Amino acid sequence: MAEKRDYYEVLGLQKGASADEIKSAYRKLAMKWHPDRWVDGSEDEKKNAEEKFKEASEAYSVLSDEDKKAKYDKFGHAGLGGGPGGAGGFDFSGGFGNLNDILNDLFGGGGFSGFGGFGGFGGGGRGQSQQQRVYRGRDIRTRVRLTLEEISKGVEKEVTIERNEPCSECGGKGAKNASDIQTCPHCHGSGQEQRVVNSLFGQTITYTTCSHCNGEGKIIKNACRNCGGTGLVRKKATVKVTIPAGVENGMQLTVRGEGHAAKNNGVNGDLLILIEELPHSQLKREGNNLFYSQVISVTDAILGTELTIPTLTGPQKLKVEPGTQSGTVTRLRGKGLPAVKGYGSGTGDLYVKILVWIPKKLSRSEKEAIENMRASSSFTPDLSRDDKAIFEKMKENF
Repeated sequence: MAEKRDYYEVLGLQKGASADEIKSAYRKLAMKWHPDRWVDGSEDEKKNAEEKFKEASEAYSVLSDEDKKAKYDKFGHAGLGGGPGGAGGFDFSGGFGNLNDILNDLFGGGGFSGFGGFGGFGGGGRGQSQQQRVYRGRDIRTRVRLTLEEISKGVEKEVTIERNEPCSECGGKGAKNASDIQTCPHCHGSGQEQRVVNSLFGQTITYTTCSHCNGEGKIIKNACRNCGGTGLVRKKATVKVTIPAGVENGMQLTVRGEGHAAKNNGVNGDLLILIEELPHSQLKREGNNLFYSQVISVTDAILGTELTIPTLTGPQKLKVEPGTQSGTVTRLRGKGLPAVKGYGSGTGDLYVKILVWIPKKLSRSEKEAIENMRASSSFTPDLSRDDKAIFEKMKENF
């Protein structure tokens, strides 16, 4: 009897491979060597495929099990024991029960990428149970443009779209009369065609979509003239969309069930709303906070003044204290944007930055007046605690 190959070598992996790598490697080998792929091959090719498939399945059954994998990594094949072929209980005899579990877990019970399900992989031939297919309509994506003022309060918008809707003439059935919808005589309503293949594994039952009814299980004799038998017609629709306050540019909202209708009166798709934020003429946004810059004259900075600041709720007065330095930032609490529900809490602030404008040209009298003030102690920089803190913050920006 030939010596058993290393399981990692069988799957083309290095020792220590992750669970995802093991699953991916086995999936590729199972697809390659599955007996259904070799039904029309020579006897040697079929036998080789069966052995390869069997070997890969045995390797996966061990390496996908944490306990068996740990024993194998430490002791090799000798650490497994107790099962046919040393595979730690992997049963290839009888009805391939354990193999069915592995394949169904890996590929899903609904089928093996076009080769049919695994329910009847062994000699039992139990087949699959056909469930009523429920269709889902396609989603519709559209864009909504919003101003910062709309975003600050939330807004209701009307969105006009084109979508598939159930045909009013036939009620979405594709035919006016129920007698015009008949069970498919080829698949007898199952929507699948069955093929039984005998191999060394026993009977393999494969299922494919019925080519006569396209998996519907039903055939329409006299199609509805309004929809051509599809049960769907194209219509324009206006949908009211409630947009919560605080949304951001690029955010996507989902309106359930307002997308395309599905055939056979299935489940509607969704309407996906992509938010596009329009730029504001004066305010800049960063998260939930807003930023505004105001330029003032040097005399206003020296003597103080009162400014009118734009906010999303209307103009607001801001007092500028005498001696305000250029670069001073004042925070107006709660004048920013609210957080979207579920994405944070509280409301942002509005930050106002004061920039002092220094004139480049002066008249002779203005220069003389400034010269007279140059020597004054009031115009000599005094880095007291407050002023020093301002300049230290400004230096951090360089």
